[in-house]
Amino acid sequence: MPIFKKDKNKLRRIKEKSGISEKEIQNKTEENLQNIFGLEFVSSEFRVNNLRIDTLCFNKENNSFAIIEYKKDRSFSIIDQGFAYLSSMLNNKADFLLEYNEKGGKTLSRNDIDWSQSRIIFISPYFTPHQKAAINFKNLPLELWEVKHYQEDLVRYEKIEPVESSEKIETITGDKLIQDVTKEVKTYDLDWHIRKGSEKTKKIFYPLREKILELGEIKEKYLRRYVGYSIGDSHINFCSVRFYKQKLEIDILLPDKNLDDPKKWARKHPASYNWAKNSKRFRVASEKDIFYAMNLIEQSYQFNKNR
Repeated sequence: MPIFKKDKNKLRRIKEKSGISEKEIQNKTEENLQNIFGLEFVSSEFRVNNLRIDTLCFNKENNSFAIIEYKKDRSFSIIDQGFAYLSSMLNNKADFLLEYNEKGGKTLSRNDIDWSQSRIIFISPYFTPHQKAAINFKNLPLELWEVKHYQEDLVRYEKIEPVESSEKIETITGDKLIQDVTKEVKTYDLDWHIRKGSEKTKKIFYPLREKILELGEIKEKYLRRYVGYSIGDSHINFCSVRFYKQKLEIDILLPDKNLDDPKKWARKHPASYNWAKNSKRFRVASEKDIFYAMNLIEQSYQFNKNR
């Protein structure tokens, strides 16, 4: 999609720049990981066995590692390379953990990491139709992002969304490496969370979800512990939902001074949780409580929409 800049009453097209090197893409990405992906930088050119990882990152939201690879070669196989990197991570967990602790000055143990949510991100100025089609499997732990550079120092990162599919890659391949990786690395979807609940919580969740999505440009994402909702390209969840058999637990994010909660539903998380200081939780156990729940959720939305 072309980019235009308003010049008085005219729209002037901003031309795309070519000849951007792979290293320049890597440098710009690493310097802006938090803004682009919500990830923490760990290291560049990390070597493990026979593989060299361009950028190693850490996702604090779900305590997992992410690998970023930059590509200008259009002939590589997304599936083969992606699963090779993930397999290397899973077979060398101690090396990844040591790299994180040494570079970040942290003291995480192997059990602190959710290895099931490991993922790999490929970044390139262009992916072929064949490469884009390769990710059309259900719950694949691979992402493709196209990066475009334009005149006037404009840069755009755009995620290639896979075509919705019910097929899982492990069911159609006999490749042992892929099957071994998919036994440990999982991606989650809405159905997975719904199954954790019950018919009772489904009747609460669906109308609540509809109202949340009506608030604005809302992004819904699925992590192992909850379904999160953020605004536009923000990486901050203004609301998240956890499923249980008899209730939903809702997390919101806003300070006490901004909270209007006459029923005193919302409770702060204990400091031992190490969550954001303004995070609060409440329970919804009945359809009749949806209206009040949405009042609290909308307050969190309003507080976070311009952050």
